[in-house]
Amino acid sequence: MSKKKIIYLAGPLFTHAELEYNRKLKDMLLNNGFSVFLPQEDAEDVAQERERQNQERIFVKCVEGVDASDIIVAVLDGVDVDSGTAWEIGYAYAKGKPVIGLRTDFRELSDGIVNLMVEMAIVSLARDEEELLKVLEKFR
Repeated sequence: MSKKKIIYLAGPLFTHAELEYNRKLKDMLLNNGFSVFLPQEDAEDVAQERERQNQERIFVKCVEGVDASDIIVAVLDGVDVDSGTAWEIGYAYAKGKPVIGLRTDFRELSDGIVNLMVEMAIVSLARDEEELLKVLEKFR
């Protein structure tokens, strides 16, 4: 029996809607047999006071989360990709981790789906949660 793959779930986490969507995705992934590192829960409560020492702990935990993961799932919704998510994608790419993009946002840039540097770093793009699960099956 193979061990559960660990997914690092990268995405914006600054509005109630974003936090709730991230939790929904985490639950869906857990229910489909994956382990999930969700920064908003596993790297400190981002609603806490953001003093410098706390920011350093959050950063270190997120780096460790990417390092320990098998796969990165990155939420790419919005006019532009969240800057923290873009950093996580770049770091994961540099570490040789497969990054799967999830973009449910139907807006497109005139020259691509998202920023070229982000688009080139992902191995696959899913347009909804169902398609994401199908893509993830290839990585089990």
